[in-house]
Amino acid sequence: MSSKPNTRFLPKGLSIIYEDRDILVVDKPSGLLTIATESEKSKTAYAALTDYVKKGSVRSKNRVFIVHRLDRDTSGLLLFAKTEAAKNHLQENWHSTKKKYIAVTHGIWESKSGTITSYLVENNNQKVYSTQDAKLGKLSHTSYEVKKESKHYSLLEVDLLTGRKNQIRVHFAEQKHPIVGDKKYGEANSSHQRLALHSLSITFLHPFTEKEMSFATNIPAYLTGLVGGL
Repeated sequence: MSSKPNTRFLPKGLSIIYEDRDILVVDKPSGLLTIATESEKSKTAYAALTDYVKKGSVRSKNRVFIVHRLDRDTSGLLLFAKTEAAKNHLQENWHSTKKKYIAVTHGIWESKSGTITSYLVENNNQKVYSTQDAKLGKLSHTSYEVKKESKHYSLLEVDLLTGRKNQIRVHFAEQKHPIVGDKKYGEANSSHQRLALHSLSITFLHPFTEKEMSFATNIPAYLTGLVGGL
């Protein structure tokens, strides 16, 4: 195994944290899609990493496989597989994967820690919301702890106990504490430069060795700056 990526074909703006023959762990910037949408086909982490593993050869059969996703505006750690077998193994054991996030929200939380539970469902406008109907939505759990507060904002460490689309954003917005910069579930006309949500760490079992792998990144300065630093 090797944790040193091949520097010659490194994708611009995408930091490779770890690489071996089975997996890639990258630090995705805010604003970059994980995978293509109908409106954006090429500027994605998936496309950049596919080019990277092909090492400049159009004939290469090398590719990467999506294991999970981050929202376009969420930054931080993202795991890819380099073989279909690795992808299947990781997804089949995804329930044991531990993921921590850092979020900065509007307002001061009355409860400094807790777990938010609801059934999440997506409407026709691609917005996610909570429902009491267990048959309609998917059970979702978000655990949080307030780490620092300023006059207007709170910085929280978040354990994503389930991985539903927009889960943290929806749960916090429904608690009347939307994430700073969230134009979809918070302030539509927000002037903040980015969504204050970052995938801080990930721990999982390696698909080949079964060894526990754990990776972490620094909290972006923009997020800590909202609460006066850490």
